[in-house]
Amino acid sequence: MEQVQRFIFDYSRSPERLDCFLAAALPELSRSQLKRLIDEGRVTLNNAVAKPGTKLKGGEEVTVSLPEPVPTETLSQAIPLTVLYEDSQLIVIDKPAGMVVHPAPGHSQGTLVNALLHHCQDLSGIGGELRPGIVHRLDKDTSGVMVATKTDAAHQHLAQQFKDHSINRRYVALVHGLLPTDKGTVDKPIGRHPTQRKKMSTSNRNGRQAVTHWRVLQTYEEDRLSLVELRLETGRTHQIRVHFADMQHPVLADPVYGGNRIKTLKDPELRRLAADLGRQALHARLLGFIHPVSGEYLESSSAVPADMQTIIDYLENKYSAASAV
Repeated sequence: MEQVQRFIFDYSRSPERLDCFLAAALPELSRSQLKRLIDEGRVTLNNAVAKPGTKLKGGEEVTVSLPEPVPTETLSQAIPLTVLYEDSQLIVIDKPAGMVVHPAPGHSQGTLVNALLHHCQDLSGIGGELRPGIVHRLDKDTSGVMVATKTDAAHQHLAQQFKDHSINRRYVALVHGLLPTDKGTVDKPIGRHPTQRKKMSTSNRNGRQAVTHWRVLQTYEEDRLSLVELRLETGRTHQIRVHFADMQHPVLADPVYGGNRIKTLKDPELRRLAADLGRQALHARLLGFIHPVSGEYLESSSAVPADMQTIIDYLENKYSAASAV
């Protein structure tokens, strides 16, 4: 049977394109899937067939009809996965850095979805396809804990938890500079960068609310670096990376938002380790949520991976030796 979802675009919001609104309202669907639904007339605006570029101004009713699931065209691949938890409803994995979550142009194979299709033999239809339900994403080069669902009911339940900001998400990162206080909160909307389409920005006037809580775990004063824990209240694209770059404390080795900050590191060995990292020093350490069937709180965690831990160990040993002198 088809699933029908209805949304009301609130009068209090700034005008927004229909396709952008749906991308945020239905994060489990890719932009290509949403475009296909609109092209097939499965998205209506006030009961009329909608166009993707239509501007929503307030009060409109948006209806999305999701078709019955059909076998996915995505290739199943025997890619090793580190499974932290699994049952008939969902699977929690420890995603390595370098793995893309969902197939896209240029990344049709080797993704997390390719791996899950091979690993999970008990999938139901999600978003019109028999595929694992991607409820949230991690950037390609961010490592750590992720959950995917196997059933429509589990998918909708977890998607609502993400929408309600009730998911417990903890990250660790190495960032440039020394934070002004031991803890704090960044509350700045994030949207697509006005001129660089592959970047996100806090300067987009139609940005969506984004809230990042942080606390300092350790400081390395001589090297002007800080190890921080972050708790996400929202989950916007590149949220941590954008917020900390906006604070002038970009994540170490971030190729998109960090500029050439690695070159400012005075310690040659530390500079080499940061360059060898080849990715932002950001790891999704913990993920906790209410299980969609049992109703119990389920929490999974992942140790900081070796590439990041090598830098942390180097700093810890360096400062321990200095304090012992």
